[in-house]
Amino acid sequence: MTDITETDLPAPAALPSFAELGVIPEIVEALGTLGIETPFPIQALAIPIAITGTDMIGQARTGTGKTFAFGISLLQRITVPTDPGYDELAVPGAPQALVMCPTRELALQVTRDLEVAATVRKARVLTVYGGVGYDTQLDALAEGVDVVVGTPGRLLDLANKRSLNLSQVKVLVLDEADEMLDLGFLPDVERLISKTPKTRQTLLFSATMPAAIVALARMHLNQPVNVRAETHDAQLTVPDTTQFIYQAHDLDKPEIVGRILQSPHCTRTMIFTRTKRAAQRLSDELMDRGFHATSIHGDLNQVAREKALKKFREGKVSVLVATDVAARGIDITDVSHVINYECPDSEMTYVHRIGRTGRAGAKGIAVTLVDWADVTRWKMINRILELDFTEPPETYSTSAHLFADLDIPAGTRGRLAEPIEREHRELRPSKDAHKHHKDKDRDKGTEVARAERPPRDRSRRRLRNGEPVDGTATTTVEATATASEGSPAEGSDRPRRRRRRGRSGGGAAAPVSES
Repeated sequence: MTDITETDLPAPAALPSFAELGVIPEIVEALGTLGIETPFPIQALAIPIAITGTDMIGQARTGTGKTFAFGISLLQRITVPTDPGYDELAVPGAPQALVMCPTRELALQVTRDLEVAATVRKARVLTVYGGVGYDTQLDALAEGVDVVVGTPGRLLDLANKRSLNLSQVKVLVLDEADEMLDLGFLPDVERLISKTPKTRQTLLFSATMPAAIVALARMHLNQPVNVRAETHDAQLTVPDTTQFIYQAHDLDKPEIVGRILQSPHCTRTMIFTRTKRAAQRLSDELMDRGFHATSIHGDLNQVAREKALKKFREGKVSVLVATDVAARGIDITDVSHVINYECPDSEMTYVHRIGRTGRAGAKGIAVTLVDWADVTRWKMINRILELDFTEPPETYSTSAHLFADLDIPAGTRGRLAEPIEREHRELRPSKDAHKHHKDKDRDKGTEVARAERPPRDRSRRRLRNGEPVDGTATTTVEATATASEGSPAEGSDRPRRRRRRGRSGGGAAAPVSES
């Protein structure tokens, strides 16, 4: 296996153009309309090899331009409907290139890049992933596509249903292979590879090369060329990103984040949490503080995730809170800050997280907040990556070095919308006081009504064994009863109605016998 590294390239000022690398004019024109004229190192190394049909292993971290490294050569090697000889293909309309990605977000990003490069060439690119309906994908496959980009689960599902024909695949790309291994997709990847022709070209891209990926490459790649755009140390240290590590208390973290977000250099921020619940809770907290924030995690359906990402890309929200699942799938080039709200679980998770900023040669800032319980974990990450943050400084939202490091204006607080001051809150009538006033007004009205009506006779008959105890009370009650049962009121023509008491058994009253 041939090993090619970035040291084999000429100086950056002498990098060749895409045309000099052998790229066809249609793709060069499409890239030129977007101002893409000079390739990145990984592209300058990979494109001349890939367009010849040679198998290749590309090692580069996310954000180095590897999508165009395989995408340009892929588009150049397929036959599109406008090319002569398309009708002579064995199965016109069957996919000629297959790209496997670990996440839906990465698949969508790869599709966008391929569509940009195929603007003039008019290649048909289809994205396939789960969480959405089958109808649109099935209709596109029936009409015919040239390139299919998707996640292993949905790709295998369509292939097993014979809706996706992989017998004509010329180029197979495994993007972020180590992430597909971490997510448990390797068995599905193996099954999909077995459905493609053995004469295909295979391009494998991975940030790291664990043993399982090495075994996969040995089994399915034919004498591959290993291309590394960076040395191992450069991949780990992320030179374009300025890193800050702070030891912070969990209860003070929202306030710290709120102040960081108000730095004049903080334009677009990604915040990573360890759990889905923490991501949603932090997003809600930031919104309560007046920041335009949204979240993306596994509990959201595909429509909600795409909607959140669209808002973030279009600038409608400036803060995106995400879990590690999204850390490897989002490709946004203008992220100014990355905040690790919690210490990452491993050194590679840390590298992948902070790789969201400082992309494509831009500068970025990465801030990591380490709890007291995670200091040991951080020291392990620091030792493996050979960083200089062995003892993170104890930091609070009011610490002077926090303001100085991140250029936070003096006097900045952790919220945009000012909260109600305590003394003002105490002056506001409480719910209990409001209820008291309502009860008082109701009681006052009741007293007025009582004053207007005549007093009631509250005489009661006291009985013992069915006999009256007090004669006076009996007389009073009888007098009252007589008054109530007496002659009808003046002006009434109705005769007096005699009241009759039924027996205790509930039956009709007994007839009165005449003497």
